[in-house]
Amino acid sequence: MTAATVAALGATLLVAALAAGLAGCAGEPRRAAPATYVVRGGDTLYSIAWRHALDFRDLARWNGIAADYRIAVGQVLRLAPRDASAPAGAAGGARPAPAALPAAPPPHWLWPADGAVAGSVRQPQGGVGLAIAGVAGQEVRAAAAGRVVYTGAGLRAYGQLVIIKHDEAWISAYGYNREVSVAEGETVHAGQRIAAMGLGPGQQPQLYFEIRLNGRPVDPAGQLPPRD
Repeated sequence: MTAATVAALGATLLVAALAAGLAGCAGEPRRAAPATYVVRGGDTLYSIAWRHALDFRDLARWNGIAADYRIAVGQVLRLAPRDASAPAGAAGGARPAPAALPAAPPPHWLWPADGAVAGSVRQPQGGVGLAIAGVAGQEVRAAAAGRVVYTGAGLRAYGQLVIIKHDEAWISAYGYNREVSVAEGETVHAGQRIAAMGLGPGQQPQLYFEIRLNGRPVDPAGQLPPRD
């Protein structure tokens, strides 16, 4: 068996492991989107918005949250705008339509880690990201300048996660880290080390990377620059 054949087989097995790990519940019946969410310890407005594929600004507006975006454990958040046409007491309302693209261009993205792209991954809850294979412990870098708005392991299918807000429209996330080098509220520059790569599905060293625009997943493959 040639080296090229071995490499191709390894990539195929890694993509299969990712599919099994991140889409393991794809065969389950799709559940209706919840109308509310109760804030738990470790949550931030940004992590809750990310979990439900919402724009954090919409989430704040629907719940009368001030510009500091502070929330409290036990607080009940509405996950959709109040539907005036729904009967009194009806839960929630229709989810908002996808937000329009901002007039400002996207950040000047950099690759968040060295290594081959193992594949594109679609998560059951709507996330779309890239799996980048590498070596356990290698550096994970901020793909653009911004502010860290979440670090933690409270979001299913992301492992130890870092979320960076780049501006009012663009946010990126870095999952399956072994350790995190930054703290919530910290400002980071493009290319700065923010974490160390950990193990993803199949216990393979990898980074899971997502980009979202106004809360909606955007395929990172169409945003990142070509590699030499």
